[in-house]
Amino acid sequence: MNIEIANRLVNLRKTNNYSQEALAEKLGISRQAVSKWERAEASPDTDNLILLARLYGISLDELLQTDDEIPKREAEENNNTCYETEDDIKRSDYVNISMKGIHVIDKDGSEVRVGWDGIHVDDRSSNEKVDIDGDGVFVNGVKYEHDWYKTNQKQKFPMTILIIIVYIFISVFFNLWHPGWLLFLLIPLWYTLVDAINKKNAHIFAYPVLATLVFLIMGFYANVWHPGWVIFLTIPIYYPLVSYFRSLRGFKEPEDDDIIDI
Repeated sequence: MNIEIANRLVNLRKTNNYSQEALAEKLGISRQAVSKWERAEASPDTDNLILLARLYGISLDELLQTDDEIPKREAEENNNTCYETEDDIKRSDYVNISMKGIHVIDKDGSEVRVGWDGIHVDDRSSNEKVDIDGDGVFVNGVKYEHDWYKTNQKQKFPMTILIIIVYIFISVFFNLWHPGWLLFLLIPLWYTLVDAINKKNAHIFAYPVLATLVFLIMGFYANVWHPGWVIFLTIPIYYPLVSYFRSLRGFKEPEDDDIIDI
């Protein structure tokens, strides 16, 4: 790491009021890694450089600007560790699949990242940015307060696509085709959960699917098929309990059309 770039990383972090711990948490790395960057003992990889540039609101060129010139031959001899600029990335497709997730940059600069920190899409053709993470749903920097779980809005969260991507990822890289397919049971759980929250009606939640998922996990991972089957006995208990607590709060019993609403 060039000392000039290392100093710039320190100044940018302090200017944006981040501690090393806070920055590390944002990037999903350790504080020690940030410390090594700032002491010029290590260099951020391409993904982290892009995340830093986005976090600080600057381009990669601005982040990596230095007075030192690195000859092309020298860069190649050093295991091709030269940095990519935004122009370099735009001239060719960039695809990176790692433990952090999937990162794709198109020739026009459009970018998609799917990882543990959420889903981030930057569509340069339509100038739209969508970020879905632990802080909520943001479209072009505007947060959608609570609207993400409204019934008429729920399809905006790509749960089905996310599950498919995660399933392919763990299957290809960790050979978890089985029992990775259990992830697909999360799809009806997700949509019935958001409906139940929206309508304040726990009858809508697909509790039998949840019981099935728990039973299969107990069987596959702990080999307790017996007495794991006892979980199914909670299904006829769940709905009467829901009805009882709803009656205490003055709710009417749901119609049949409301119970199945996936």
